[in-house]
Amino acid sequence: MTASSGFASAHTALVSLASEGEHVDNHPSISPYMTGGAALVILLLLVWITTRFNRDR
Repeated sequence: MTASSGFASAHTALVSLASEGEHVDNHPSISPYMTGGAALVILLLLVWITTRFNRDR
């Protein structure tokens, strides 16, 4: 197997893998707004905790 043959087979495998990625599984109980809001609250909490512990400045 030459290098170009290896690249061609890898390219073919990746293209077939990417074309199979059209399956969308949206669970009805997962709201994107709720997930984003929870992530925002958690990140803001982490920033607040970090700034509380960094009192030397």
